[in-house]
Amino acid sequence: MSENKVDLSSLKINRNQENRGNGKKFIKPIIIISVMLVLVVIGYLAFQSFVSGEIEVTTTNVSIISSSETSAVLTASGYVVAQRKAAVASKGTGRLVFLGVEEGDPVYNNQIIAKLEDSDIKAQLDQAKANLMLQEAGLKEATNQFERAKNLLKTNSSTQSEVDAAEARYLTVLASIQLAKASITASEVAMENTLIRAPFNGTVLTKNADVGEIVAPFAASASSKAAVVTIADMTSLQMETDVSESNIFRIKPGQNCEITLDAYPRIKYPGSVAKIVPTADRSKATVMVKVAFKEYDKKVLPEMSAKVLFLGDEIKNNEVTEMLVVPISSVVKKNEKYFVYKIVNGTAELTQFQSGRESDDYVEVLSGVTESDKLINNPSDKIKDGTKVKI
Repeated sequence: MSENKVDLSSLKINRNQENRGNGKKFIKPIIIISVMLVLVVIGYLAFQSFVSGEIEVTTTNVSIISSSETSAVLTASGYVVAQRKAAVASKGTGRLVFLGVEEGDPVYNNQIIAKLEDSDIKAQLDQAKANLMLQEAGLKEATNQFERAKNLLKTNSSTQSEVDAAEARYLTVLASIQLAKASITASEVAMENTLIRAPFNGTVLTKNADVGEIVAPFAASASSKAAVVTIADMTSLQMETDVSESNIFRIKPGQNCEITLDAYPRIKYPGSVAKIVPTADRSKATVMVKVAFKEYDKKVLPEMSAKVLFLGDEIKNNEVTEMLVVPISSVVKKNEKYFVYKIVNGTAELTQFQSGRESDDYVEVLSGVTESDKLINNPSDKIKDGTKVKI
């Protein structure tokens, strides 16, 4: 029986090999199709570029700069700071019953801007005045007794001890009168301390307390306020900036400057170096420089950020002019003439312009180009007059 057995294992079908073979058969066509699609897309794009003739370019703009930017020896940034500023507080402690100003209101020297509750101080003042009247009433009697005792002493009708006693009573009444007057003065000062006055002409920057809140000179508790308002003299505005120690030699007192607020970059304010603070900040290695405005308007506000150009000696009295410039990278020079490529309706248009001053970064335009023109930056040799371009 064992000799008649047949080995059937050779007839078994290997499914794994069959699957692997089928997978390889499918992968190759997919790769071939993918490569063909990529080649077709590349060819199509190249064909479109060839047919259209467009060349990709980058653009730049014509800009206006001031002559001060070309003559500046140093540029720095800083903040507008009021040199005369005060947090106005009360000398007395009490509840705020009147506040007559808001943010932005102008105030004048010695103007009453707020008032504290004063009923208790009024009562003390009335009491001091009544006490003065009482002492003045006793003065007449003490004076008469003193004079009578002196006259009786002359006729030996009185003794020296009686005269001394009358004189002591008279002097005591005089001292009481002076004390009553001092009490009145103290009450009047306390009454005045309930009035909060502006220390100088200025403008209210912030309001720190409201009616009904407790005001104390040093804000003794968390629920009380020290300053009622903060005011600043808007005629004392200066720009404060930190200049590196290595550049401070470029700055001198009275040097002309040009100040530009970050909020209004197109407005230039003339200024001059008012003070170089005679100390350095060792942590930053800088020296503070204060720049005064020669003229400014209501747009200039305390704590605004700004930039300052320290001008060279070639600009006198802030005689700053504006000029139109194009970047040197957009200029094409041919036969000592200056050209740029304008982009007009998707086409490069070679345009000649009359040039002025020239620097490493720009060329001044006297005519031929306007601020609204869009120019090709770094034009290549492929770009000619009339070439179609794509930004």
